[in-house]
Amino acid sequence: MDREAILMKIGLKIRELRNGQNLSIMELSDKLEIEYNNLIRIEKGRTNFTIGTLLKVCKALNVKLIDIVNVE
Repeated sequence: MDREAILMKIGLKIRELRNGQNLSIMELSDKLEIEYNNLIRIEKGRTNFTIGTLLKVCKALNVKLIDIVNVE
C-alpha cells in the first residue's frame, strides 16, 4: 500500500470514529485545537500529519492509536 492510500484510509477511519461519536468537524477541530481546514485535509488524506497530531486525535476521540492506524 502506498503512502497516499494509507493517509486516505487513516483519514477515513478518523471520520468514521468522529461520526460514531456524533461530533462535527468543527467540534473535533476545537478539541484538537487545530484549524477546521486542517482537519478536513486530514480526513481526506490530503496531508501528512505528525504522530503528535494522531495522538491528539486519539485523546479527543478516546481511542487507542492502533484503532486509527490499523488500516489493512
